[in-house]
Amino acid sequence: MEAKDSKLRPRPAITAVPQIEETDSKYKELILTLPKDEEERVKYRKYQGFWYAEHHLPGILAMQEVFKPRPNDVILASFPKSGATWLKALTFTVMHRDKYAFSHHPLLELNPHDCVPFIEFHYAFRDEQYLETLPSPRVLATHSACSTLPESIMTSTCPIVYICREPKDVLVSYWHMITKLEYLKEPPSFAQTFESFCEGRVHGGPVWEHVLEYYTKSLCNPEKILFLKYEQMLECPIDGVMRLANFIGCPFSEDELKNGLVEKIIEFCSFDKLKDADVNNNLKNGCFFRKATVGDWKNCMTPVMANKLDKITEEKLRGFSFTL
Repeated sequence: MEAKDSKLRPRPAITAVPQIEETDSKYKELILTLPKDEEERVKYRKYQGFWYAEHHLPGILAMQEVFKPRPNDVILASFPKSGATWLKALTFTVMHRDKYAFSHHPLLELNPHDCVPFIEFHYAFRDEQYLETLPSPRVLATHSACSTLPESIMTSTCPIVYICREPKDVLVSYWHMITKLEYLKEPPSFAQTFESFCEGRVHGGPVWEHVLEYYTKSLCNPEKILFLKYEQMLECPIDGVMRLANFIGCPFSEDELKNGLVEKIIEFCSFDKLKDADVNNNLKNGCFFRKATVGDWKNCMTPVMANKLDKITEEKLRGFSFTL
């Protein structure tokens, strides 16, 4: 059994973001016509109803135009800071459990975001050929809204797994992450990020529309999209991992269940294990690991803020048999 996949490699560190002037002309012309938010330290543009960081839009446009999924790809989708890191680790480990031993596993040497790359990231940084070097079956990820996904993904046979999280915890986790981004010389205050989040002016926002698109699509096509809640995964990880394995076509055998493999995978991919790995003890990867708890928003948000965000969430989800 090989120690690690020679095709996997750490993603490039982002010390500076591509400028719009460097963008291919066919994308630059469109991007410059999009509504923009000038107040943020990172420029955001509104595209197809959602706000995206301007430097990611060339990647999203290129992904829409040219990305071709393989039939056995698995796509992981999420709003930023909704549990993607954990979902990546679990899905990669479940899918490749016959390939890697726990003692010689890529997650011991690579961050989950290296093992499961974001598609639009590699297109934005003109590194898309790397995706083609990955052996099948690939596990790939995206923060794009469902309506922004390439038509090639939606019409393909590859399954999509979406994970969502309570908005107040998403906001707090999002703010803590952006304060650690190397290319942000003056990170925004929590109050500034709170107002932007409530108005939907964050990457992938508004969060409510992002979640609802995937939720309603999963109701219409449950064989295409598996909709997961982060809090339920934390509460019942065994049930969640078994649902995940069944959905992506990698069900556990009776012997695997009898030998406790599900529990071993959950332990191997636990927050503490991932956070304590040497590869994640640096600025580049450490920003993806903080607490991974439910309700941590209480340590950052005033009651007035929490009430405001709860009211917005309630209003946005009114009419749907769904709560966050």
